[in-house]
Formats: sequence, C-alpha cells, structure tokens
Amino acid sequence: MQRLHFGNWIRRKPQVAILSALAVTSCVVTGLTTQVSAQSLPGLTLFSGVKAENQLPFRLDFGGQTNSTDRYILRIPQQKMKLAVAQFAITYPNYYKGSFDAKKIEVRVKGKKVPLAEVKWDKEGRVIEIFPQEPVPAGRNVELVLSNVQNPSFGGVYYFNCQVLSPGDTPLLRYVGSWILSIS
Repeated sequence: MQRLHFGNWIRRKPQVAILSALAVTSCVVTGLTTQVSAQSLPGLTLFSGVKAENQLPFRLDFGGQTNSTDRYILRIPQQKMKLAVAQFAITYPNYYKGSFDAKKIEVRVKGKKVPLAEVKWDKEGRVIEIFPQEPVPAGRNVELVLSNVQNPSFGGVYYFNCQVLSPGDTPLLRYVGSWILSIS
C-alpha cells in the first residue's frame, strides 16, 4: 500500500513542479509590468497645486530611476496646441539636479521627427529652449523627446513646465501646462 502512494507521488511531482514554476513566473511578470507601467503616464495627482486641465501626459521610458540614464517623452495634446508654435521652452525646478543632452532632443508630430533649427540648454536659468526650423502647426499632438537624460541622484517629484511662442506673436512665452515627473 505504501508503495502505491509513493508511486502516485512520483507521478504527480512533475505536475506540482510545473504549477509552482507557473505561479512564480506569473508573480515575476506581474511585478515587472507594475514597475514599467508606473511611469508610463501620470495617474491621478491629488494636491499637486497644478489644476487637472493643466497637467500634461508623459512617459519615462526607463522607469525614472535615480542616478540612471532615461528618456523623457513629454506630450502636448492637440487641444493644448491652439496656435502654431515657433519655440518650445521647458522649465524645471532648481532642486532638479539631473542633466540633459541638447544634441539628443527632438520634436515629433504624428510620430515623425520635426527638423530643428536649434536647441539650447541654459543650466543656470533651468530652461531648455527648442526652436523648430518651421513652426509646428496648431491642433496636432506633439511629443518633446529628451533622450540621454541623466536622472538626479535623489528621488523626488519635479514639475516641468511647458511654454510656447507662436510665430508673429509678442515675444512672451505662453504657458501650456506642466508635467509632474516622479523620480524614485
């Protein structure tokens, strides 16, 4: 009788091993999915000081980890693009201690790169100025892609503000919205 139980146990062992492996794999995959999607778009932000209609969507391609290289995809929805844009200005707080590569900044409209005349990063003024060769048309979804960004050494919440200048406009930048980035 004991031998029969031992025989059943041997036959069931591969099934138990497969079920255990599937359980562990699903936990790992779920954990990775949660980590990756955590920085894909801003969720509900309470008490940020920025009205919901002024919060802009973004994505941090490499998770927004401290002291690492990342790519920020800062989006401007078509509803916010009421006029054509001749200049984009991204300002960030003085406590953000990351760095940017001005040569690795691009503007995309409908997934296509827009030729740029110039990109300036003013470290002291904490502003990135992006000048397209031709104005970006109104009513289009726009992505400002900042590649090769060195995230700060310490985590925190950082408010990146977007301002634009329209062609023929008075030379004053107009506020479009803010990206609320979380580096952890």
